[in-house]
Formats: sequence, structure tokens, C-alpha cells
Amino acid sequence: MTSVREVVEREVSSWDGVEARPHRFGGVEFRVRGHEIGHLHGSRMADLPFPVRMRKELVAEGKAEPHHLFPQTGWVSYYPRGPEDAPAVVELFRLNYEHLVQRSKKKAEKVAPEVSTGEEAR
Repeated sequence: MTSVREVVEREVSSWDGVEARPHRFGGVEFRVRGHEIGHLHGSRMADLPFPVRMRKELVAEGKAEPHHLFPQTGWVSYYPRGPEDAPAVVELFRLNYEHLVQRSKKKAEKVAPEVSTGEEAR
């Protein structure tokens, strides 16, 4: 039987720009463009950082719980009961991945100078 960790690690690691590496408190963490999108403590718990607004929505919808150590922050925790919960864990990682990728695109658009085609001068 495939574990939650194996399923999540295989899926999340396949996304463009995602790096998987050992987490400082054990388990594996996933990063994209230098930002952590979350980490797994084996197959028993996933912790993910979201903006507080998103954390409130996820908790209200029953998709995650407030973080076990930092409940007032944007961090959430998810406790898989078994392999059947792997898709829900992957979905949380996908939400955070997409949020960070969009945020990076918006930042790049703000700092990128407008490209001049030379047509304006004619």
C-alpha cells in the first residue's frame, strides 16, 4: 500500500519549480522559488503556510485545522487518517503552490519595465 507521504511527495515534486528536501524538524518540505509551500511529518501530518485570510476560509470549510503550534497565524495543519486522504493533502499543497506562483507573477509584472517597441516615437 502506498503511503500518504509517498503519494504527496511524488505528486508535489512533479510540479514545475518545486524542490523537495528534508525539513528541519523531520519529514520533507516542499519549496517553490525559495518559498516553503508546506511540509509533511511522515504520513501523519501536513503543515502549510497560507495568508491568514486563506487559512480562515480553509478552516471554516473543514479542509484544514489551525496549526497545532501557531493557531493565530496563516499556518494550517492537516491530519491524514489514511491513504484515502492523500488527494486532500495534495489539494492543499496545490492551493498554496498556485497562490505563490500567481503572487510571483504579479510581483514580476510590477517590477518589469514596460518594453518600448519604438512605435511611440513615430
